[in-house]
Amino acid sequence: MADSPMLKFVNTGQAYPEKRAAPARIEDFAEIARGFAAAKAEEQAGRCSQCGVPYCATHCPLHNHIPDWLRLTAEGRLREAYELSTATSTMPEICGRICPQDRLCEGNCVIEFSGHGAVTIGSIEKFITDTAWEQGWVEPVRPVRDRSGQSVGIIGAGPAGLTAAEYLRGHGYDVHVYDRHDRAGGLLVYGIPGFKLEKEIVTRRYQRLADSGIHFHLGADIGGALPFETLRARHDALLVATGVYKARAIRAPGVGQPGIVKALDYLIASNRKGLGDAVPAWDDGTLNAAGKKVVVIGGGDTAMDCVRTAVRQGATSVQCLYRRDRANMPGSQREVANAEEEGVEFVWLSAPDAFDGEAGVRAVRASRMRLGAADASGRRAPEIDPGSDFRLDADLVIQALGFDPEDLPQLFATPELSVTRWGTLRVDHRTMQTSLPGVFAAGDIVRGASLVVWAVRDGRDVAERMHTWLKDKAKAKAAPAAAVAA
Repeated sequence: MADSPMLKFVNTGQAYPEKRAAPARIEDFAEIARGFAAAKAEEQAGRCSQCGVPYCATHCPLHNHIPDWLRLTAEGRLREAYELSTATSTMPEICGRICPQDRLCEGNCVIEFSGHGAVTIGSIEKFITDTAWEQGWVEPVRPVRDRSGQSVGIIGAGPAGLTAAEYLRGHGYDVHVYDRHDRAGGLLVYGIPGFKLEKEIVTRRYQRLADSGIHFHLGADIGGALPFETLRARHDALLVATGVYKARAIRAPGVGQPGIVKALDYLIASNRKGLGDAVPAWDDGTLNAAGKKVVVIGGGDTAMDCVRTAVRQGATSVQCLYRRDRANMPGSQREVANAEEEGVEFVWLSAPDAFDGEAGVRAVRASRMRLGAADASGRRAPEIDPGSDFRLDADLVIQALGFDPEDLPQLFATPELSVTRWGTLRVDHRTMQTSLPGVFAAGDIVRGASLVVWAVRDGRDVAERMHTWLKDKAKAKAAPAAAVAA
């Protein structure tokens, strides 16, 4: 054991890649930390205890082989580490950047429980695959056999759709991906700011899939110019992986006036501007925080993306209003810490009552909250603390309360597509098939707004279900021909 590169957690302290200083990083949208050097990655991987029951893998939605690729990294066997990490994940360097590891793998690391600080799993995962791209180890998908006689249509080029496309192409199917936007990637491109995920990281993934023979149809108007039934007739199977884009609205007096905007509209405008697109609503100031007092309402990761974007756009002040306390917020604690370093003020246990202004918002009237008994989710429910109202000046208010599904039966002009009472697509969870034969669904449009890593997991799972269904369909089609030949 003396020669083992592992179990170094007692003598080697926890370290993350060094972040750029806050005053420097708020001047641009580049990632705030560049990543480990090889020696540092090997050192940090060597802190893994190689425990018999790896809670890190158990609490990863993908059940990544984390202890195994940590050991390979510590031994300098990076190509093997890369191959193992991609055995379970189609986007390891993306998940390494944006997963809330503090709630998943790292938060459940055994040496974290022992007081030595978790292994910095996400940063090492990012390092492994970034190295693989630099070394040319990442290659297009090579189908195991030719099943091009069967085609699959996938609606949605976000993480669930792209993951399913990769696996189905690997099985040899002719895969076509349709998306409403002019770039593939979904919220990876348009929703997540560059300081968390630079766009070329997503672009190279898309290009790899295109180089693998996957066909992309961007700017597709499903249910409009391109009827849903046309796609059903065109392909042997369909996957709906549209995600959820409908913003949850605040119900309060004054909410409809100018200057109160939806989080996704705001983030898409910022990301498009960064990509070089013409964005009139950014140019005229509607979706631009420059020189404004900004109040963001919400406590999830989208709210954190908004406050940190507003800082970089040159807001004069940025405040985040959240109805629960810090310990009960749904967003990543690391993102909160990053935001605080960058000058964001958090107004905990507060909720909006109304919005003042006429030609445009001028202030948020709010009340202090207190946490009462636990609700159905197990979290303590916020309730108004009487007589605690206060006022925050604001020129721009961003609503970041989460997302609900769009009305897909209406959007696709397909009323027979069954939905749940929450508006998500209803599926048979054994087959992941919707109420329509041969139409499958996966990702947020089934589970509701969730993490990218869960979308990747769902894309992986639905690809296997579709593969099984398509093989059975091919056998059924071949049986009559075989009987005639006999």
